[in-house]
Amino acid sequence: MSENQAAECAWHGYIQDMLDFSEKVLAYTDGLDERAFFTGDLTYDATIHNILLIGEAASNIPLDVRQARPTIPWGEIIGTRNRVVHSYRELNQSVIWKIIQIEIPALIPQLRKLLEDVQQEEG
Repeated sequence: MSENQAAECAWHGYIQDMLDFSEKVLAYTDGLDERAFFTGDLTYDATIHNILLIGEAASNIPLDVRQARPTIPWGEIIGTRNRVVHSYRELNQSVIWKIIQIEIPALIPQLRKLLEDVQQEEG
């Protein structure tokens, strides 16, 4: 396998990781309201960790791939990761809840479509 092929496979794995982490966020928060989420330490910690991992995986996607998919909010995803890591004491609860309730459910079909497109291009 050439170095380019290895790099190509690696970023596909990061997309799958983003999808897996996103699905975990939804599974962990399923049936919770905002108050219950923010008072449940284990659920909160696991969810925030997966939001962080979504951003970390996104930062490993090549720039040309990100530019080819401008409907995926790459900058916001990576920026959220940075805020979670560097400004964890200042996280805005309403923003985190919006990410869980709106942004991640919208992201999942986009990631699935990207994976499908990549598989079709390879096959």
